[in-house]
Amino acid sequence: MTPDGPAPNVADVDPESRSGLERGQQEAREASTAPSSRRITGSASGYRPPAGSGLGNGDAGVEAKAGIAVRLEGLRAFYGDAEQVKGIDLEFRANEVTAIIGPSGCGKSTMVRCINRMHEEIPGAHAEGRVLLEDLDVYDPSVDVVAVRRAVGMVFQKPNPFPTMSIFDNVAAGPRLSSRRRGDLRQKVEAALRGAGLWDEVADRLDEPGAGLSGGQQQRLCIARSLAVEPEVILMDEPCSALDPIATLKIEELIDELKRRVTIVIVTHNMQQAARVADRTAFMLDGKLVEVGPTQEIFTKPSDPRTEEYVTGKFG
Repeated sequence: MTPDGPAPNVADVDPESRSGLERGQQEAREASTAPSSRRITGSASGYRPPAGSGLGNGDAGVEAKAGIAVRLEGLRAFYGDAEQVKGIDLEFRANEVTAIIGPSGCGKSTMVRCINRMHEEIPGAHAEGRVLLEDLDVYDPSVDVVAVRRAVGMVFQKPNPFPTMSIFDNVAAGPRLSSRRRGDLRQKVEAALRGAGLWDEVADRLDEPGAGLSGGQQQRLCIARSLAVEPEVILMDEPCSALDPIATLKIEELIDELKRRVTIVIVTHNMQQAARVADRTAFMLDGKLVEVGPTQEIFTKPSDPRTEEYVTGKFG
């Protein structure tokens, strides 16, 4: 597995990872026995992410809700003895989209996967430093890892709906396994599909296989699958790289809506995409953070000449 290659997640499992579906099923089983679907620490007095009103209903889209900030302090990530992420301090502001840009192999995806502790699932990999959801360090020993991965969802580069499940069951999988109080499951599925901008396209064929959708629809189905468990943060690792321009535009419009209730981090090699969707942009090089700032400034008045070389295509 390459340093910035895919890794498994409780909600979104990369089909190219080793035994990805099996790992996802195991983590889902763990989720069903977790003390609470919204609790991150194992104790009754533990941190709970802010309880929002959930997803939008009807044609109202995604309801606005105060998100939570994510802060990295001295984050280092290793594959065995090889250091891939080298002491990064970075904040992802609540209800904003932060784009992570940089050349291939610079540690972007590795850094992002440290946020929901997916990096440690790779044999021999580990992380050091702190990752704070508001004031909670997700690497604290008291933290429930499964709950972290519910609070921090992930969307991969390649759409990965569960191949044997229907559209409905793909979205319902998380709520079925991670919540003792399921409520109206159909309503939750509809709300998640509406939040992902997919409901009108699939409402009359929810029993059909999710894998039968187009690439762009599959990616939005994966986003709906993440939304169904009401995450506080969504990590997107090049979510549009395998999509055509029309599907890409729909995902970008969706990202702009979703930030009204969640904090979004997106890894992208597409400078135009970063300029369109991101409130702030961070440039990484050789495992280190070069600079971060408002996207317009990063693209027009970067403070580091290496950033200018990269965004103008003169790098390397």
